[in-house]
Amino acid sequence: MIDLGRHNVLGIRIDAVDFDAALDKIFSAAREGRPLAVSALAVHGLMTGVLDPVHRYRLNRLDLLTPDGQPVRWGLNFLHGLGLSRRCDGPTLMLKTCQRAAEDGVPIFLFGGTQQLLDTLSAELHKAAPGLDIAGTRASKFRQITPEERAELVAEIRASGAKIVMIGLGCPRQEVFAFELREALSMPALAVGAAFNFHAGELARAPEFMQRNGLEWLFRLVHEPKRLWRRYVLLNPLYLTYLALQKMRLRSFDPHDAVQPANELSYG
Repeated sequence: MIDLGRHNVLGIRIDAVDFDAALDKIFSAAREGRPLAVSALAVHGLMTGVLDPVHRYRLNRLDLLTPDGQPVRWGLNFLHGLGLSRRCDGPTLMLKTCQRAAEDGVPIFLFGGTQQLLDTLSAELHKAAPGLDIAGTRASKFRQITPEERAELVAEIRASGAKIVMIGLGCPRQEVFAFELREALSMPALAVGAAFNFHAGELARAPEFMQRNGLEWLFRLVHEPKRLWRRYVLLNPLYLTYLALQKMRLRSFDPHDAVQPANELSYG
């Protein structure tokens, strides 16, 4: 189990953890019925916080931010000399959480996507984690939800008996949700994004050698160029530039240089 603490990467405090350490935190919180807001951040998710001081505030107040992409893991090692050997990506963390939940008898709740996606995902998760108790599912409304709808959703998740909720709303909506409803849910809330689509078989994952060498972004760009080109073509070079500036201490990236959200923006 590896937990090397939280470290500043461009003003976002990333946890240098492996899967065992992340799972230990998740299931400790699940057993104790306490809040634990979790997100696995790739470059896009991290840069969203770098460029938006309000979202930076949210991200730095989540309980666990794991290095989803290899470039984020490399950034941790480059800036802080940690020697972290593996990333802790969202799809794998979701699968390992489901498998551990099946073994330990911990019910989960799936929130996000369409009902068709959730039905397919549930079936695939039961194959991958036999005995998994999916206590409930709720499809997204694909819009910002009202305070009344927020309260109804929280009540539904809590009444289901679930001890862990998986959130698949996409970045940054899922992190906003985890931040705003952390206390109300009072259980581990994992923002896992495209993991729903990967595990349901709706999106193909990059070959292992591409994942291992930090080229998963290229695989996704080739498959979804119209949707993703701005994300990767613009943000990836900026990320590398900012890493160099932080390393050389030519620019300060202070996690406390953030703006507290003035309004609630929960999506559902």
